[in-house]
Amino acid sequence: MMSPILTPYGRTGRCAAALLVTSVLLLGGCKAGGEDAKDKPKEEQKASDAVPVEVAKAARRAIAASYTGTASLEPRAESQVVAKTSGVALAVMVEEGQHVSAGQPLVRLDPDRARLAVAQSEAQMRKLENSYQRAQKLVQQQLVSAADIDQLRFDLENARAQYRMTALELSYTTVVAPISGVVASRDIKPGNFVQINSPIIRIVDAGKLEATLNVPEREIAKLKPGQAVTLVADALPGRTFDGVVDRVSPVVDTGTGTFRVVASFSGEGDLQAGMFSRLSINYDQRADALVVPRTALLEDGGEPAVYVVRDGKATRTRLKLGYDDAGWIEVREGLQPGEEVVIAGKAALREGSAVQVIGKEKAVANAAPAKASAAQAAKQ
Repeated sequence: MMSPILTPYGRTGRCAAALLVTSVLLLGGCKAGGEDAKDKPKEEQKASDAVPVEVAKAARRAIAASYTGTASLEPRAESQVVAKTSGVALAVMVEEGQHVSAGQPLVRLDPDRARLAVAQSEAQMRKLENSYQRAQKLVQQQLVSAADIDQLRFDLENARAQYRMTALELSYTTVVAPISGVVASRDIKPGNFVQINSPIIRIVDAGKLEATLNVPEREIAKLKPGQAVTLVADALPGRTFDGVVDRVSPVVDTGTGTFRVVASFSGEGDLQAGMFSRLSINYDQRADALVVPRTALLEDGGEPAVYVVRDGKATRTRLKLGYDDAGWIEVREGLQPGEEVVIAGKAALREGSAVQVIGKEKAVANAAPAKASAAQAAKQ
């Protein structure tokens, strides 16, 4: 029995058959992989391309129009007490922080020289009074001329004025408070020699405090006396104080283009003169205004606009704005109540960009596995 002869052509046929089977298996595998890619949920693809953003809804609320500025608090009444005469301070009768009343003695100076001047002027005045009285008797006897009697009368009046002057100088040796208030500073000690017109004590009336604002002239028609003012002091964080516009200057400074507005506050609380404060003057209010957060505005230098989320896409919308109050912007045209505006993630957006609102991505993620499970159940 002869053995089969294997020719090269037989080997080639077997190899071709093996290659054919392998190619079919590989093509089947590739096809299966492609079908799996096509079956990937479209929601997951869109979610991967969308820009994550935070949104806020346009809503109605009360909003106020206000002018804000900064100023230091000042006492409404203040006096720098000066010595009206010179002398040695024998006694200082007040201390810093002490409340004083108008007319209350503060400092007593050495009065000896002033007393001697009073005594001297008084003696001269008495002498002239006696001379004038004798001259009046002699004029009736025609022993003194009318010119002489007139000269004596003028000399007497001058002596009386000199006496009153020296008496006034004597009163200046007791320095009194010109206003009621609190002693803010004391620049004198007992034994010091005080020069005339030198400041020795400072008194402030802290019962009412004032803050002066230099307001641009474009606001002159909006601010009026009696408007409410809110104050926040850096030294008292977390607290607000109420005041009122006390005075408004009707004249604009041509050099600065501003006018003065003075607001007054009660000084009976913790507010103190000299505190740096931030003021807000409310000059108008809308009870039912459509507002959005100020962070929603686009800061690209163009017209006021926001990105509105509509059908999962960002739409640039121009707005007509109104009042700005405490982080809220009034929208007078361009939005409807309930529309969602982007407040975070604006930098990555363009007109028509797909967006994924943070807080809603969980719902999308849960929906994708649910659809995949439903499709697998249908195949079984």
